[in-house]
Amino acid sequence: MDVTHPAGASKREIEVLVMLGARLSNADIAGRLHISVRTVENHVSSLLRKYGVADRRALGELAVQVQAGAPVPGRLAGLPSTLTTFIGRNAEREYLMETLRGARLVTVVGPGGVGKTRLAGQIAAAAGPSFPSGGAFVDLVPARGGYVAQAVAATLGVSERPQQSLEDAVVERLGEGRSLLVLDNCEHVIDVVAPFAERVLAACPGTRILATSRERLGVRGERAVPLGPLPLESDAERLFVDRATAADPGFAADPAVVAKLCARLDGMPLAIELAAARSATLGENGLLAALDDQLRLVAGGRGVDERHRSLRAVIGWSHDLLDDEEQALFRRLAVFAGAFDLAAVAGVSPAGTTRGAVADVLGRLADKSLVSVHRSGGAARWRLLQTVRAFAIEQLDASGERPEIQDRHLRWAADVATELETRLDGDEWYEQFDGVADDLRAALAVAPEGPDELPHRLAQALAHLAYTRRFLIESLGHYRTAAERAPAPAEAAADLYAASAVSHAIGDDGQRPFDLLLAAAQRARVAGDRGATAIALAQAVTTARRHPAGFAAEVPYERLRDLLDEAASAAAGSSDAVVAARLAEAAAWAATSDRYEADPALAEAAVAAARASGDPVLISAALDAVATADIVAGRGTDVRRITDERLALLPAMSRHDPNAAPEIVDTYRMAHLAALGVGDLPAALSIGQRTLDDDLAGSSYYSAALLITPLVLSGRFDEALRMAGTAWEGWRRAGRPRTGTMSPPMAAVALVHGLRGDDEGCALWRSRAIEVIGELPPHSTFVSMVDARLAVHTGRVEDAAALVRLTFNGIRSWSPPYSRAVGAELAVIAELPDAPDLLSAAERHENAWATACTARARGRLYGDAAALTASVAGWERIGARFERACTLLLLPHRAAEGRRDLAALGVEVSAQ
Repeated sequence: MDVTHPAGASKREIEVLVMLGARLSNADIAGRLHISVRTVENHVSSLLRKYGVADRRALGELAVQVQAGAPVPGRLAGLPSTLTTFIGRNAEREYLMETLRGARLVTVVGPGGVGKTRLAGQIAAAAGPSFPSGGAFVDLVPARGGYVAQAVAATLGVSERPQQSLEDAVVERLGEGRSLLVLDNCEHVIDVVAPFAERVLAACPGTRILATSRERLGVRGERAVPLGPLPLESDAERLFVDRATAADPGFAADPAVVAKLCARLDGMPLAIELAAARSATLGENGLLAALDDQLRLVAGGRGVDERHRSLRAVIGWSHDLLDDEEQALFRRLAVFAGAFDLAAVAGVSPAGTTRGAVADVLGRLADKSLVSVHRSGGAARWRLLQTVRAFAIEQLDASGERPEIQDRHLRWAADVATELETRLDGDEWYEQFDGVADDLRAALAVAPEGPDELPHRLAQALAHLAYTRRFLIESLGHYRTAAERAPAPAEAAADLYAASAVSHAIGDDGQRPFDLLLAAAQRARVAGDRGATAIALAQAVTTARRHPAGFAAEVPYERLRDLLDEAASAAAGSSDAVVAARLAEAAAWAATSDRYEADPALAEAAVAAARASGDPVLISAALDAVATADIVAGRGTDVRRITDERLALLPAMSRHDPNAAPEIVDTYRMAHLAALGVGDLPAALSIGQRTLDDDLAGSSYYSAALLITPLVLSGRFDEALRMAGTAWEGWRRAGRPRTGTMSPPMAAVALVHGLRGDDEGCALWRSRAIEVIGELPPHSTFVSMVDARLAVHTGRVEDAAALVRLTFNGIRSWSPPYSRAVGAELAVIAELPDAPDLLSAAERHENAWATACTARARGRLYGDAAALTASVAGWERIGARFERACTLLLLPHRAAEGRRDLAALGVEVSAQ
């Protein structure tokens, strides 16, 4: 039974959800799904966001619905809960609902305090069922410094992956279906919101955006809907009476006096609520007199700006009625960019202030509607509305306390961030980090310039938290800031070293991490830390040799040798095992001037040095040098054995340590290619699924692409085609980056269409296989293999000689065994004179798929039934059902079985 799940919940997340319903622990779930506990934790956190529920118990209840087959409606993550009734706006609601049906971007425009947020919440709740893929309601008030993508991502529960920015991840999520994105309070980040909205709308045709702002976003196709005050003699008075009754259940006032009060307040909802909160103590006539006096003090004419005049007057009047204790706390709260709890308020209060005292004053401010309260799962958080906060900032500046309060806020932020770092192994820290992240960023942004322990500690902790939260580009920026704010050069060196690792995790394997490592070495040299200097320099050498494609221009070999000599000199006399391992690794890579090569003997020595350190990251890195030497020598089986060992090391690597990121990402990539390299299709599929599930290495389009090629080679055509759309659209939404990784999967999809007789689809996907790499190179690629395989299948051999030459013109990669095997079979079918020699050349490999293919070619060439039978057995061992069926056609007594199997795969039976 098909079940509709909100917010694009993945198949694996639904599996986790069902097991939560069975009350299994994270460890139990990890064991059953053969994934890490950390990955389970990430799935649980993502489910909490996507389903918009508070805890695991609520997820378990949803699981019951899933197992029963009941549809779960799409939900908007982050939709604010309301503690008061919504009054009026019937006409505006109907008009906005109708406008949202016809326009993809609708902006509610109006002054502060007019009720844009409350109305947007009502519209979002009402429109939610029309958006089965869910969406998000994102409050942008605390999103300072351009952190719009972070705010949206945190609400949606998405994060960055290698080769996929956070904005790309958001676009990919919203592009999954029909979604609604509400961007609330856009005016202070409008220069960031406008291009972000444009990109979402361009890349996600099923997404609608509802924005609120004091001005238009200025985006093409935007429909701006002005929102004015509540109408007098109706909704304005109803709102006043409702809120006054909430403050004083016995409230009873002369309707004429209430009407005058609302007229004085210009029908502005926020002003009405602030005034109504005072009704219990002043009475309606006292309110009217007080407001008349206050309004006379505020300069300005009547007209359009009068709404701002009256709102400012009532905020000022309400503030003036506070006692000294309430005023002091009110202005201190202005330092908070987002919502805050009691502990946070105590942190910016004078020493010795208790939480009980804070709670008492906060309660009084909430009773007066100057502070709003929000509850989730029994925990209370408070916040100042944007308009009220602007007034509180003025009061803080006027008091002269701002530097002192900001310093307390900075210290609170640093303490919170470093405390969160101690709790990264559970589920709860995600929500807690998202709740305070804006304030951590804001505290760091306004900290006094120059090196200092407190901002350095905050920047360092924030970088670590952002990395673990998988806000990778943000993490990189904070590590760089930490290096700038570091009180000592040794600390700056450590920050820059971590930044280089995060850069790898982002997918930048070359120039940037190289430059950061050299900068780390320079700071370590100033600090007199010879070991750290040696490690950073050695890592720079390894980076240049191991990832040369990431450099715009190749680093001269002589320079790398000089850097290695400098590293060795710095390490002279050191007994540190880590230093020795990094030096040995660099020496293996720098032993030859040929790119992508490592000296086999020195690589083995590097592995021995790494094992002596006991560090799984170092061992994995050294093993990659050995694997590279084996690739050059054509020892595919050895490469596979080494990558299996690297995979086995992954559980021992910390998911929170950015220095492990390069090895985690590279291990998955190389293990997948190694499995393909030896033709082990089941292993390639398994590793591809593990990559997709990994919270660091996996991104939807990239990991989906990894699965497509082994799916096609296995004959699982329909699954591959389903993956293909996800991969292509994800790549397109990511900005169409040039990447060789995407070409084989696109070519594999072309193969499926060609085998099924869809020439138009074949041509389309073949062109896409070329588009993702820019142009087809002059040597053999997987596209060449596909062209040759289609020629074999259709018997079209007119261009066989040229195509066969191309399939044998390969480079060092995983695909030449496939291309050469198919090329040799094409040579046999075309009766090329050198077919026997080509077949013998194609048989010199360690690839199970190619072995079965060349056995079939030998059976064709020599009429060898035993070779054909061996080919069938080979295809069966690796699960290649299409190729098995094609081979059966060549065995007369099994040809009917082959035709049936091909028909089941939707493949036309051709010449063969």
